[in-house]
Amino acid sequence: MSLITQTSIQTLKLCFYGAGSMAEAVAKGLINEKLVDASRISMLNRQNADRLHTLHEVYGVQTVLQGSSNETYLSESDIIFLAMKPKDAAEAIAAIKPFVSPKQLIISFIAGLSITCIEQLLGGQIPVVRSMPNTSSTIGLGVTGISYSDHVTPQQKLITEAIFKSIGINAVVDESLQQGITGVSGSGPAYVYYFMESMIEAAKQLGFASEEAKELVVQTVLGAAEMVRATGEEPSELRRKVTSPNGTTQAAIELLDNNHFSETIVKAVFRSAERAGELGAAIERSLNE
Repeated sequence: MSLITQTSIQTLKLCFYGAGSMAEAVAKGLINEKLVDASRISMLNRQNADRLHTLHEVYGVQTVLQGSSNETYLSESDIIFLAMKPKDAAEAIAAIKPFVSPKQLIISFIAGLSITCIEQLLGGQIPVVRSMPNTSSTIGLGVTGISYSDHVTPQQKLITEAIFKSIGINAVVDESLQQGITGVSGSGPAYVYYFMESMIEAAKQLGFASEEAKELVVQTVLGAAEMVRATGEEPSELRRKVTSPNGTTQAAIELLDNNHFSETIVKAVFRSAERAGELGAAIERSLNE
């Protein structure tokens, strides 16, 4: 990131419209990386005051509890992150239309919601970024897919990519690939956690205490991921190196294969991507009713 880009971001005001786990993950990442001061970040939700109080206490971000209104935070922000749930998106985005101007940049986290649909809800030629981060952004190891509308300026693209690079890696993709991003990396951490849950349960059944089981599994998964990253080798090749003929690992892999483990993972990723499309289509249908 250039010094000019970093400096320009530090002067901006950011507003998260929606204060759930994804908004928290990205805001925390930005604050931890010192890209934006917490005092320049506002986080809004419809009615959960306890949630807003916690976010302010933990991170120092601004909320309506600090005396300003949602309308003021929205209208004074340079970047508005759309971070509400998909089922609430159409109504919520339409509600902020009076407070949004073409000078602002809109960055959406909403699974399945197209750029065209966001433009329709907001009206006018608004710069829109469709993105799909994941919750690992909290610790600077996120993955984010980014797609731009025609109205996003080169400077806004630099700022967007700098924001997401500060919390992990990003890929600028054609919007047609956004559902795939959702299936692979947006929902991806949950697949890994689910796998870890099962390994921890197996360890406990083998006689390990809960904390010991967790420690063993966490380090195993961390080490395996780092081996792929550090060596540059394909996971399939690393797996083969671990799998001795007629050994313990082969026995386990054969059982996984017999239970269609790989096929199930592929189907799960496709189902997540498909569901993103269904959510977006439902929102678009609601606009035409």
